[in-house]
Amino acid sequence: MPVTRNLLIASLAMVAGTAAAQQFAWVSTYNPNGEGVYRFQVDAKTGALSSKTLVNELPNAAQLTASKDGKTLYVASEAEKGVIAALRVEENGNLTELNQVSSGGAGPVYLSLTPDGRHLLVANYISGTIAILPVKEDGSLGEASDTRQDEGQPGAAKPEAAVEGSFAVSDHNGPHAHMIGTDPSGKFVFSTDLGLDRIYQYRLDNETGKLTPNDPPFITASSQGAGPRHFVFTPAGDGLWLINEESSTLTHYQLDTAKGTLTAGKTVSALPKGYKGTSFAAGLVLSHDGKQLYVANRLHNSIAHFTVSANGTLTHQDDIWTRGDYPRTLTLDSNGKYLYAMNQRSDNITRFSVAPQDGKLTFIEDYVAVGSPSQLIFTPAK
Repeated sequence: MPVTRNLLIASLAMVAGTAAAQQFAWVSTYNPNGEGVYRFQVDAKTGALSSKTLVNELPNAAQLTASKDGKTLYVASEAEKGVIAALRVEENGNLTELNQVSSGGAGPVYLSLTPDGRHLLVANYISGTIAILPVKEDGSLGEASDTRQDEGQPGAAKPEAAVEGSFAVSDHNGPHAHMIGTDPSGKFVFSTDLGLDRIYQYRLDNETGKLTPNDPPFITASSQGAGPRHFVFTPAGDGLWLINEESSTLTHYQLDTAKGTLTAGKTVSALPKGYKGTSFAAGLVLSHDGKQLYVANRLHNSIAHFTVSANGTLTHQDDIWTRGDYPRTLTLDSNGKYLYAMNQRSDNITRFSVAPQDGKLTFIEDYVAVGSPSQLIFTPAK
């Protein structure tokens, strides 16, 4: 009996520990409506966000990413003097700053980690530079091991592929790096420059953190003035989808996995058929199985839903109102059951359930109030 009783107590303790495990969501924001980085608790069953807590007050802390184990957050202050903070996530969800380093430029607008987590990649919009920052064993950051300055003639002022009546024109006045990331193998690095209408291609030496321009070192955008913004790789790592901000178009690129170079494929509109006027495409997210693609359209305030065929062909399925204004980014939860929209100008986050069969989105009547949300990420349960 005592042995059985002890086993029962141990089992109950394990169950209690599992039930108490809490997943966190982290939301970065813009000043003045947003005051920094907020932590939320996540309901595992409903995806609801609760217990909003301001945990870091870095100015314009609009960009962030996290280590795979969820133990370290990296936050960029999107200010002219770019700063990146490395923050340890404690068991209770509080943050302890490890250190701060320069972003290697001005106005950092995107952060990503290499697949092995050894380097942090930074795109600096204002200066048009990219940087590689080494990640130390304790999660803190070293000074940049490499920086690159985009150079060239600005792209066309007016996007030729935009819909009729569009005045979606911004920053074709010089280099403006907008995103940087590696392919799934971690061997190749790609960065977009909205101002120059280019996608840069590099090889990465993971030991030294140095970049070598590929051959060719860049390719031009799918159309003049398109404004290449963000991209997502296919699960197989043999291609990517890129959203063009000013033309509001999606372009599929095939990746030569041996050479690390991209070849442009088909381009389609991210806006509904028949739409006329101005809109700026923003974030995009691909489902974990690679079959559903979602795109945020700012001004039109919609999420465009596409299904992806085996050969990369897109089929437009729906346009869903975000129930907010100026959706900047979209985030899928770790199970792909819920999609979240960061509505920057309406100061809220909206949530949609994702149908497992066809990826259809259904709005959940639950608004989360947060000033000027920019990005949302999840870390594993603690």
